[in-house]
This record gives sequence, structure tokens and C-alpha cells, in this order.
Amino acid sequence: MKSKLMPPTYFLIAIVLSVILHFVLPIKKMIFPPYTYSGILFIIFGGVLNLWTDALFKKMKTRVKPYEDASELITQGPFRISRHPMYLGMTAILIGIALLHGTIITFFFPVFFFIICEVFFIGVEEKSMERNFGQRYLDYKRKVRRWI
Repeated sequence: MKSKLMPPTYFLIAIVLSVILHFVLPIKKMIFPPYTYSGILFIIFGGVLNLWTDALFKKMKTRVKPYEDASELITQGPFRISRHPMYLGMTAILIGIALLHGTIITFFFPVFFFIICEVFFIGVEEKSMERNFGQRYLDYKRKVRRWI
């Protein structure tokens, strides 16, 4: 399944389009400094969440790609608050960028990314996890929310 676009690709596309459209088609500025600076906190939160999650994947030696079966069920660290902390982190970064720009058009991209994750990736991942880890994953799924 190498030909499928992976979530980081959609994430990068969303960042690029958000920045370009902010300058080309700013529509309406609705958030102004100093409130726009709150976006920095979202970007930092998302970045830390992604780095932490990636480190756990490497430590546990399991796959990170949505269309590949995981060899380990990770339930520690950020996985205690979200079943999909990498998507949460990327979405937080997109929200941070939107807040920094403060224009309506930029808020489309976190929503776009959220929908892409829900429609194309999360369902596939969760079915795979249920198949691979059975009751253990179902128990985890009951305790931890999908996003936050």
C-alpha cells in the first residue's frame, strides 16, 4: 500500500495551503494580537506530543504507518489520554497555525485534517488493532477516547 498518501503528507499539504491562503485569500481576520500568540502554545503542545509518541513507537519497535499492523499495543504516555495522539498533535499544530494567522480561511485546515483522519485512517487502524489485540484493545478502547 505504498501508493497511499499517509497522514503526514496531508498534514504538510494542510500547513502549506493554510499559509498560502492566509496571504492570498485572507477573507476576514477574526483573532488579533496578543490573542494570536496563543497559537504558539498549540504548536508546542502538538510538536511535543508527536515527538513523544514517535519515541514510544521506536522504543516499542512497532509500526507507525496506518496500513501496517502494529506489533505492540502501546497504552502508556500520551496513549493514556488519546488513542491517536499523533493525529491529535498534528491537528493541534494546525490549530496553532490558524490561531497565529487569525483569519477564517486558516481554520478550515485543522477541520480538513481531522476529517481526513477520521474517514481514511482511524477506522482502518482501529479495526486492525481489534483484530491483532482482541479484548485487550477493546478494553483499552473503552477507557481512552479516540481524540481526547
